[in-house]
Amino acid sequence: MTEPVAPHRSRGWTAGRITLVVLGSIAALLGAAMLAGGGALLWAEQTQRDDGYLTSPREHFESSSYAIVSDPIDLVSSDPDVADWFLSDDVLGKVRLTVTGEDVFLGVARSDDVDAYMGAVEHDRVSDLDPPEYERIGGGAPESSPAEQKFWAVTATGSGEQVLTWRPESGNWTVVLMSEDASPGIDADLRAGAELDFLLWVAIGLLIAGAVFLLGGAGLIYLGARHSTTAMTMAASAPGAGAIPLPAEPRAADATVYPVALSGELQPDVSRWLWLVKWLLAVPHYIVLVFLWLAYSVLTVIAGFAILFTGRYPRGIFDFNVGVLRWTWRVGFYSYWANGTDRYPPFSLREEPDYPARLDVRYPERLSRWLWLLKWLLAIPHLILVGIFIGGWGWAGPIGDDWRGAGSFGLVGLLVIIACIVLLFTRRYPPALFDFTLGLDRWAARVAAYVGLMTDDYPPFRLDMGPREPARPSGAREPSADAPA
Repeated sequence: MTEPVAPHRSRGWTAGRITLVVLGSIAALLGAAMLAGGGALLWAEQTQRDDGYLTSPREHFESSSYAIVSDPIDLVSSDPDVADWFLSDDVLGKVRLTVTGEDVFLGVARSDDVDAYMGAVEHDRVSDLDPPEYERIGGGAPESSPAEQKFWAVTATGSGEQVLTWRPESGNWTVVLMSEDASPGIDADLRAGAELDFLLWVAIGLLIAGAVFLLGGAGLIYLGARHSTTAMTMAASAPGAGAIPLPAEPRAADATVYPVALSGELQPDVSRWLWLVKWLLAVPHYIVLVFLWLAYSVLTVIAGFAILFTGRYPRGIFDFNVGVLRWTWRVGFYSYWANGTDRYPPFSLREEPDYPARLDVRYPERLSRWLWLLKWLLAIPHLILVGIFIGGWGWAGPIGDDWRGAGSFGLVGLLVIIACIVLLFTRRYPPALFDFTLGLDRWAARVAAYVGLMTDDYPPFRLDMGPREPARPSGAREPSADAPA
């Protein structure tokens, strides 16, 4: 009697494994941000110091009024120990202001004294520094020149480059820039610097913490996304009897025109009214998908480097990313990418054969080591079209003092809303609109898999409409899996 070898199946994506991958991706992103921040601080510490002061770029200040004043600088702390620590030589240290102009006066004083002196004087208050923005406060000329005042903590006066060095104390302070003789019209350049000796240790701390988070995140991703397998048991065959047959391993996107297979079967019992609240019902999925797509982005970068060195897409990461696409498509089919079913989508990365929306991607045995570096560039024509098909949202700021969001409603959403309105009044979902919408969704899925590095086959510029993926013509040659290395 021969003991047949048990094949191996990939273990399903449990909630624990998904959580590990998501947490690992978040940790890896935080680690990368800390490393970038630590590196930037270390670069500034080593290259941007001037005589020991970390100095800002030169800013030009110009006004037709009698003075330019800063917003109050609050160096007050409710805890005196914290204030003493921050203002110590080991942390903030001394501050240096360098002004360049003709007959200029630069001074630092407590804000209450400056407010009393400027109460009836026309001046500009700086509300932003990059570039300088001013708020004009009306008034007349000052009664006396600034140098005659006794409240200044430190001053610099004259023509050319003047340097003011100040050791900050607890309180509210204001910086004032005027003409030396208190005449109207100011035209000067100003730079600010501080010793900030603690920045080196902050940079080192960020680099160490970033490395820990990055390595920890990589470990969590490995534990969650590794392609674990479990053997299927099979009864031993009796002498003369055949072995118990095992179910065949399914092939992803088998015999289709493109390695991505997207399908969706329009259900005949779609409600006339439910689509009005599906945006609310799908909120739990949207929340989960935010974290899944964050992990997808991190894992795609990791997969890119794996492809660079091995020519292969790590199978565990591939399965996870395909699962994210699959999950996204089920939610889209349920809601406003198709509204093809009222059956609530499962919270699952794996294939759900009994759900009316399905997506699969053929696993590539070999990929080009270098092509992935150019895929985002090569896919730009498709990405423009997909943006029109699906729509999108992003940051359009800064606009003024705020960042503003901007977005567009895609053609797919518009067609689905039209189909839903028709369904509302006729109780019938227009088949032609459904087929056309599925074609646009299929186009978007192909582009997503290509820019997700899952295939080297360039997406075709073709609209394959209908609920099912078109099969590859009989006798057509399947694209080679052995991409050039």
